[in-house]
Amino acid sequence: MTYDDLYTSWKQDPDAFWMDAAQTIDWDTPPTKALFDDNAPLYEWFSDAKVNTCYNAVDRHVEAGHGDRTAIIYDSPVTSTRHAISYAELQLRVASLAGALRAKGVEKGDRVIIYMPMVPQALEAMLACARLGAIHSVVFGGFAASELAVRIDDAKPKAIIAASCGIEPGRVVHYKPLLDGAIEEATHKPDFCVIFQREQEVAKLEEGRDFDWHSFQYGVESAECVPVEGNHPAYILYTSGTTGAPKGVIRHTAGQLVALNWTMKYIYNVEPGDVFWAASDVGWVVGHSYICYGPLINGNTTIVFEGKPVGTPDAGTFWRVIQEHGVKSLFTAPTAFRAIKREDPTGEFLKKYDLSSLESLFLAGERADPDTIEWAQDQLGVPVIDHWWQTETGWAIAANPLGVEALPVKVGSPSVAMPGYDVQILDEGGHPMPAGELGAIAIKLPLPPGTLPNLWNAEDRYRKSYLEHFPGYYETGDAGYIDEDGYLYIMARTDDVINVAGHRLSTGAMEEVLAGHPDVAECAVIGVSDPLKGQLPMGFLCLNTGADRAKDDVINDCVTRVREKIGPVAAFKLAVVVDRLPKTRSGKILRATMVKIADGEDYKMPATIDEPAVLDEIKGSLAQVGYPKAG
Repeated sequence: MTYDDLYTSWKQDPDAFWMDAAQTIDWDTPPTKALFDDNAPLYEWFSDAKVNTCYNAVDRHVEAGHGDRTAIIYDSPVTSTRHAISYAELQLRVASLAGALRAKGVEKGDRVIIYMPMVPQALEAMLACARLGAIHSVVFGGFAASELAVRIDDAKPKAIIAASCGIEPGRVVHYKPLLDGAIEEATHKPDFCVIFQREQEVAKLEEGRDFDWHSFQYGVESAECVPVEGNHPAYILYTSGTTGAPKGVIRHTAGQLVALNWTMKYIYNVEPGDVFWAASDVGWVVGHSYICYGPLINGNTTIVFEGKPVGTPDAGTFWRVIQEHGVKSLFTAPTAFRAIKREDPTGEFLKKYDLSSLESLFLAGERADPDTIEWAQDQLGVPVIDHWWQTETGWAIAANPLGVEALPVKVGSPSVAMPGYDVQILDEGGHPMPAGELGAIAIKLPLPPGTLPNLWNAEDRYRKSYLEHFPGYYETGDAGYIDEDGYLYIMARTDDVINVAGHRLSTGAMEEVLAGHPDVAECAVIGVSDPLKGQLPMGFLCLNTGADRAKDDVINDCVTRVREKIGPVAAFKLAVVVDRLPKTRSGKILRATMVKIADGEDYKMPATIDEPAVLDEIKGSLAQVGYPKAG
């Protein structure tokens, strides 16, 4: 079968295509049809089925006689720990944890926030929620207390499962004080918290509210899998919104099971028993789809890696993991490879390891620059596949489907649309653009199974964010073009979300934090190109007239504020004080033009600009901090 055959078979009969894919899932009650469109433009898949995610990810493999197969390999260079968990052991651990949660009142439909580092217990917590039909919301471990508080108030969890700490190279990140601060700040209070105490830091437990992970499971009856409806939410995952308030992306249970299982074979080309490594974090969508659910549903061995591409201890860590565990397919963000390439440009570390198990490298999370792709191809000698998707979609919109056929790679393109996605390039009026011309990337509705059906408690926002601009389409918020061979190219975000080392962060949220400084009258944050992280945020501050503090002090305050309110993940360190910002006559800040100046690109004077001289002032301010960078 070729890619064309596959895509055509989906296009000719989408319902038959997805019902066929659904045969790989173990249903309590099978679906009678794939698409439920009675509430269009809100679509659902396999809604009348009954099914349990944990059963499909764990129990069914044990029942099929694969209990001895390794489910999870925990590899933690930051704690010098390596540990394997079989499917049979995982089943016992998850059923026990689920039983303890149930004994404390967690049941189907309840929300549970998970705030944990890259440890196997994070996956066990996700699977225990799935076992009960509880809806988990994983928050990136170490996210600032105020960010966690916003998510507590939106999801209203019955319980929070957290670790005492996270471990970064050279430092311990204290999770418990952040959790305590968030609960104090939030209006909604959880009934209880479960704390996984790590030996690197044992946290103080609040009497009556906090329970120890191990002791609260003592003597409790294990829980069975609770079948849920196909359209029951499996989880909520908050993603940066452009207006500061995070958007709670929902994933429905049945669609996720069918879609992720399909991708493991057809996109990533791994069979049950193969070792699959997504070097990401459980707090991001990649961690949900491809550290936890996708590999386990397919019966793979998944790797939970607690470390960094460089510095834990060196730029050879990825190669050691691949050799030691026999990794067949690696999925990571381009930023990881940029870091390795920067430390070891000639690949000296790579020569020390046997990478013969590795058959492919998949990159996603941000634009993969040609330099990085070509370096990886030269060093590894395997297909390097850039593919493109979003938190909202949960799996690849465009990819090179290695499990069907390896299409020619065009560097700079994530290749072609996957079955389920009718990708089109539209102009402002919603008309299709000719091949090779830049426009807004939109996907004809319905989106396939496994994608977001809605936002948590925010249907109006869902419609407004994704459906209203181009009726009949899902608006991706990205701009790009499709070439004459049908290959897609992603050129830019069409809004102000920037990508720092694969983490999508809203510049709007950072602007809100900066604007809260007493001396700041107005501000703008843009993403400037960075060879290592892809983009870095840069702040432009207009100070209040009569503000008498030194500019550097205000800048230092602002850096600290962003770190406290958004977290170190924002990597906010660049800021300049300016007299005024370039704006259109209607008062919109010309961020795209500012980005071009900072990156040293040619730009046209925007027709709508109010005061053209401001751009020269911005140039002067940027020069003071060394932008644009030479060469």
